[in-house]
Amino acid sequence: MENQNQINIELSEEIAEGTYSNLAIITHSNSEFVVDFIRLMPGVPKAKVKARIVLTPEHAKRLLLALSDNINKYEDMNGEITVLDNMPAMPLNFGGTTGQA
Repeated sequence: MENQNQINIELSEEIAEGTYSNLAIITHSNSEFVVDFIRLMPGVPKAKVKARIVLTPEHAKRLLLALSDNINKYEDMNGEITVLDNMPAMPLNFGGTTGQA
């Protein structure tokens, strides 16, 4: 009997290649979280949003837990990830409440 909870996920070649991002801007309202993935390039004054993901609050929390679990597993195998605190302050304003990752 086939597992009814199983989901077949299709991954196109284009999406499978991935998109590089070195900045994420997170905004939220009372009904959704928006994560904009941005690519900043040295010496280029303009950065482009490469992908925007919109999540319900519940799915945002699930993403947080899944990402935390994966980071813990990565660090168990490869050592602690160093986070530099010297990120330059950037006047980014997309409206709404914002956090950076």
